Amino acid sequence: MSRSIHRLLSSSTALAVLLAFGVLAAGCAGNPAAISDIRYDLGPPSPAASAGTLPAVKVLDVTASDNLESDKLIYRLSYADAQQTASYANSHWTMAPSQLLTQRLRGALSSRGTVLTGADGVHAPVLKVDLSEFEQVFDSQSESHAAVTARATLTQNGKVIGQRTFIARAPSSSADAAGGAQALAAASDDLVAQISAWLGVQALVAAQ
Repeated sequence: MSRSIHRLLSSSTALAVLLAFGVLAAGCAGNPAAISDIRYDLGPPSPAASAGTLPAVKVLDVTASDNLESDKLIYRLSYADAQQTASYANSHWTMAPSQLLTQRLRGALSSRGTVLTGADGVHAPVLKVDLSEFEQVFDSQSESHAAVTARATLTQNGKVIGQRTFIARAPSSSADAAGGAQALAAASDDLVAQISAWLGVQALVAAQ
């Protein structure tokens, strides 16, 4: 092979590499969402339906299983393997779902009465919520819904006066992380509304 041909091939190879790198770099620059980490919260709360007032209630921090005590946005492919979960690589919550739900629950109940925490020394009914499910469930490759399940336990003067498991479901607007986050926010609002309505029919004694 002559030197001129060798130089020509080397130049062509280098040019091809540079062009390919330039295309990849341009693609990354033009689509920053592809490499950045998107953070979701539950968004603005839904308008609360008119309801009666409640006596002061201690709302403890929502507890959850270990897999929900992180900022992962979890999904499940029920049409493929219903026993396996996964999480989005570049999409997360701003905080753990249990913390997001704690904020949502306290905010909703504060519109109906005084909300206390476990640290308050006031003797008042205590609401404890255990979150067991908070995920986007794919029914097919193109359809999914949010699934939120929690158990609420109400105690007063050290005695259990009520306990119930609440289930909320909401369809996703799109089969991706954004659609899952939107649906989980809607399901969370539904769950909170159910708990609030349940509290309204309990025989609560005013704080002392």
